[in-house]
Amino acid sequence: MKTTPALPRRAAPAPTALGGSAHHALTRLPGGVTVVTAAMPHMASVSLGLWVATGGRHEPAELNGVAHFIEHMLFKGTRRRSAQRISQDVEGLGGYLNAFTSEEHTCFYSKALHGRVETLVDVLFDMLTASRFAPEDIRKEREVIREEVAMYLDQPAQHVQELINATMWPGHALGRPLTGTFATLDRIRRADLVGFLGRHYTAPALVVAAAGRLEHAAIVDAVARHGRGLGPGPAPAAAPYTGGDAGPRVRLHRKAAEQTQLALGSRTCSRRDDRRFALRLLNVVLGENMSSRLFQRLREDRGLAYNVYSTPSHWEDVGDLVISAGVDTDKLEPALRLVARELRRLREEKVPAAELRRARDYALGQVDLGLENTESHMMWLGETVLTTGRVLPAENLKARLAAVTAAEIQAAARAFFRPERLGLALVSPRRTARGLGRLLAA
Repeated sequence: MKTTPALPRRAAPAPTALGGSAHHALTRLPGGVTVVTAAMPHMASVSLGLWVATGGRHEPAELNGVAHFIEHMLFKGTRRRSAQRISQDVEGLGGYLNAFTSEEHTCFYSKALHGRVETLVDVLFDMLTASRFAPEDIRKEREVIREEVAMYLDQPAQHVQELINATMWPGHALGRPLTGTFATLDRIRRADLVGFLGRHYTAPALVVAAAGRLEHAAIVDAVARHGRGLGPGPAPAAAPYTGGDAGPRVRLHRKAAEQTQLALGSRTCSRRDDRRFALRLLNVVLGENMSSRLFQRLREDRGLAYNVYSTPSHWEDVGDLVISAGVDTDKLEPALRLVARELRRLREEKVPAAELRRARDYALGQVDLGLENTESHMMWLGETVLTTGRVLPAENLKARLAAVTAAEIQAAARAFFRPERLGLALVSPRRTARGLGRLLAA
């Protein structure tokens, strides 16, 4: 990869309005980069993200953690900027810069006042196309990431999430930690980092998303000028999960602690499965907020947990829903019985009309609230276009959620909350997990 001189300004490719919404526009550049924007003229800021269609599940097992390692290294300096200058060039404008790695994508994003968007594009593409990967920086950042891994292992609430992934997706990339392990971090070399970057961070794998006070043509023009260092090549493909159902699986990590952290997961459906809309409302009923059944039963009625919640995730081919809680170790079995009872209720009984209406109104409200600032709107745009190739108008999503019936929620519960689809992970001072699987099989 190399830095190329800026091109003269030229007319941008004609944008395509999406979904009948005049403020969304999308352009695919000749090299393969996709640019999508949301014009929010009443805002003072612009949020900009570079979304790459690669993440933890695209890594070979021996290089587990390489995508996250690259995420760190892109902040360590380019041929034009030191690490300090990268942050100064954005923070000196009153903005900020950040990044994250997930199972299927990596995002580098920034936010600043609207008149500074050209600088944001310049800095982010400089990081993406001209990072140095200096050996000394790699050595130091390896130690930084080792400390990050150690920090997560020391936090039971975080550690149990890695354990439930390993329990739910055994032998698959989805079951490996995004940060890598001490062993894999020690194996990753400069050639691995640069090679993975060159193969996976290609123009067709990139979506540039921006939201705020902006002009679509100006964003497209800036991307065309600053993004020429990206190479060609197809977006990376990930191996599908082909493991069967053999649950409930139970995994215990013994640790001296004041309480037991539990994560109970169920394999569900992909982001392309229409049942995800029913699952969205099912999750609200079950454990998404303070009105949910798990919060009311475990915390308010029985005082068994300070924090209890459920979270759904969807990927290209599979998905899961994970219930998380911290409980007194002596109260673990009563807590699990209550959770199992609520899962059984969802299988056996339709959600009452009033409860369904509250869950639907909450979910619809969350859609609107999630799009009211530039950063959250950019996040929605980037992930949606990266995974579907188009903008799915919020009104379409709301219509699908509004149409979900109690029968569809019950059908989803019956399909997904079966013992053979369940996994339980524990970080606990308990000596054994014997008998806990039987509680879940009831």
